[in-house]
Order: sequence, then structure tokens, then C-alpha cells
Amino acid sequence: MSQSPPCFDEMFAEDGSVRPAYAGYREWLHGQDAPALRRKAQEAETTFRRTGITFNVYGDNAGEERLIPFDMVPRIISAREWRKLTKGIEQRVTALNAFLHDIYHRQEIVRSGRVPQRLIEQNAAFLPQMVGMDVPGGVYTHIVGIDLVRTGPDDFMVLEDNARTPSGVSYMLENRETMMAMFPELFTKVNVRGVSDYPRRLAKSLAACAPRCAGDRPTVAVLTPGIYNSAYFEHAFLADQMGAELVEGSDLRVVDGRVAMRTTRGYEPIDVLYRRVDDDYLDPLSFNPASKLGVPGIMDIYRAGGITIANAPGTGIADDKAIYSFMPEIVEFYTGEKPILSNVPTWRCSEKDSLAYVLDHLAELVVKEVHGSGGYGMLIGPTSSKKEIEAFAAKLRAKPDNYIAQPTLALSTVPIFAKSGLSPRHVDLRPFVLVSPKGIDITPGGLTRVALKQGSLVVNSSQGGGTKDSWVLED
Repeated sequence: MSQSPPCFDEMFAEDGSVRPAYAGYREWLHGQDAPALRRKAQEAETTFRRTGITFNVYGDNAGEERLIPFDMVPRIISAREWRKLTKGIEQRVTALNAFLHDIYHRQEIVRSGRVPQRLIEQNAAFLPQMVGMDVPGGVYTHIVGIDLVRTGPDDFMVLEDNARTPSGVSYMLENRETMMAMFPELFTKVNVRGVSDYPRRLAKSLAACAPRCAGDRPTVAVLTPGIYNSAYFEHAFLADQMGAELVEGSDLRVVDGRVAMRTTRGYEPIDVLYRRVDDDYLDPLSFNPASKLGVPGIMDIYRAGGITIANAPGTGIADDKAIYSFMPEIVEFYTGEKPILSNVPTWRCSEKDSLAYVLDHLAELVVKEVHGSGGYGMLIGPTSSKKEIEAFAAKLRAKPDNYIAQPTLALSTVPIFAKSGLSPRHVDLRPFVLVSPKGIDITPGGLTRVALKQGSLVVNSSQGGGTKDSWVLED
């Protein structure tokens, strides 16, 4: 195994001094009793379990719900850092939405030669059913999660764009609520921007995307695949917090040219459906005929302008990892500006020279499936055995189009509260972005995921990662 490169510690400078953003927190921490903090950590775990904040792991033989570990040391971002991030995120989300409109209409970016046609037309996430369709308000990506990593004081990069159904916002909200309940005095000492109004902002943003047939108070509902879905807690949580109905496909039907939900008063029309069901299962008449999770005929109503589906069907192509490698060109093409936030350097294994390089350097690289998520189907070269690398090389040779590769980054660290005291662990950040015809709204902070295992770079909860409260400081 190769040695890890030096990492940027977000809390402590190289000389051991505390960075300015953490000064107030560190001063508070110095006055705390370590055994009392450990008891607080146990209390937090009990609270999360009692509230039901768990997730299911697909393929887990035990089939049990797991608790996502929560760490009490917050991840803190200064006001100056956040201003730069929000500008970059807004630019990127604007470009993503413009890209989606373009590829389902004139495909100017393909005509210009900036993005290869095969990457669009041969992509499983591209939906021919969306071609030529004008979506309500011109918005495709109503809720976006932009995964960011940090490698230095001013070096933030986009690791991934989540443009389908980004999850994790319930953990962002519960982490903050838990921290405020455990340490209320800390929030009087450190001036942290709030996140608790996210559900209200989400409801307002979705309502602003309602189709023309909606009344003054659009009806919003959350479509869930059901209780066995890994993110069911979040679906129920958000519906409850928004004051929206939580529905399953069996609760919905097409009535008089509208999608309607079953209520005690009969079937009532829905204006905006925040769906947490994948494209393939959304409408058995248009996609997978075996689906029991969606609504037969919903795509016909959608095409006729009778409902808004958030996010729009077909948005998955915008978070495809092969498309990701073209994001610098995409941002420049639609905004006329250089990207504020960089991409991680990426080799497309579909290209002969790139594949040869990747195969020669597998022990140094991170290789991901183009459509992969959740930390599955990937290889982290520096932490893999020779046997694992050889097996993955065979997969790459058999299906090179299915993979991209990236360098192993020296991800920044934030301390966790370990048994031995503060101990650095690698983190990433997923800010949540709301898009409507009225503008782009970025929640200050987001979900910080942390690799709890020492030295690990995999932060996904499905792979043993945990979460932290993310603080953005006021000026």
C-alpha cells in the first residue's frame, strides 16, 4: 500500500494552532469535561435511534436498519469560504439545468463538438420520452446535491453532481437539532447560520414550480417507494416537515386529466410531485411495465402540463460520471464563464489512451462505475490488495465504457471525538440547492460525511461512514 499524501486539517494549522473559524468552538471545548461529552455522545445515539433515523443497506443479509453514526465535533466553514462556494455552486447548477434543457431540445452542445453524441444517445439515463418536452417553469433539477471535497485552504473541488433524487438532507437537519439540544450554550457563543427552515424553503420552492393549471395554493406530495426503501425515514420526515402528503404509487391515479391522490374526501389532484422513485419505476406505461411503485399514465399528464415532477425525469444524465468529466466545458458553454469550482481530474476509460494509463496506474487511482453510487462498485487503489486490483483490471478490460478513474485525493480532515480525544478523519460536504423559476436557494452548510475509520477515504454511510453538523459562520 502506498503512503497517504499529507492532508489539510481544517481545524488545526501545521504548528498546532487553531484556525480562525474554529477559535470560538475550541475555546468552548477547552472548558468541557471529557467524560460528560462522552455521555452526550451516548445520548445523541439514543435520540437518533428513538427518532428512527436509520437507513437500510441493500444486499445486507441481515436486512436490518442501521444507525448512521453521528460525531459531535462540527465541521466549520467561514463566511468568506461559503461566499466563494455559493458562487461556484450557483454557476454549476445553472449550467446543469441549461445542459438538460439543451440535450432534450436542440443539442447545441453536441453540435458544437463539446460533448460527444454517443455519450448522450447511448446513455441509459437519457430518456427519449423527454425529447422536445418543455417542463414547467423550465426547471429540471429542483433539488440538487453537489458533493464537494477540500484539499487545501482555498481548494474546493466538485466530486459529484447529484441531480436525480439527492438524499441526506434529513440528517443535516437532525444533526443540527441534536447539537442545539445537547449544547445550547455553544450556539450563543458561536454565531452559526441556521438550517432549520429548509423544509419551509423546499415547500416554497416546489410550489413556485407548479404547472399553470395549479391554483393559488399548489398541492405538493412526496412519492416514496415505501417503507423498505433505504431513505424512507427521509421521505416521511420531509413530507411531515413540509406539511405535504406522503404517498405511494398505489395512492395515486389519473382522474379527469390530472394525477390525483386518495384522501378521505375522495381523489384530489396533485400539482407538484416530489418523487423519490427512480425514472424506470415512475410510469409502467412509459418505462418498466412491471413497476408497482409508480403511477400508470403520469407521463401523459406530465407532457400535457398537468403536473410538475421534481426532479424531472431524465435528469440522471446530468450526474452521470462520464458527463461529469465534461463539466468544465459544460459550465463554460452555457454560462460563458470559467468554472469557479474545479472538477477532480478524470480519465475516461472509454478512451483508449486513458484506459491504458489507468490500467498501468490502478494501484494509485480511484476507479468508479459511471452509473455507480453509494460507494459501491469502486476501487480505491492505494488501499486495495494486489488480488483486488487484478480482479478489477479484468472488469475494466471487459467493459471500459462503464468506468472513469480519478487520482487519490488528499481529502481534508476534521477531528472526530474519539476515545483518545480529538482525532482527524477525512470528510466531504453535500450542500443542498433548491431551484425554481424565482431563483437558486443554497442552504448554508449541508451534510458533512466523515470516514470514521482512520485513514479511510470512503465517507458513504453504506460503507461505514458517519455524519457531522456543518456550520457556516455569520460575518
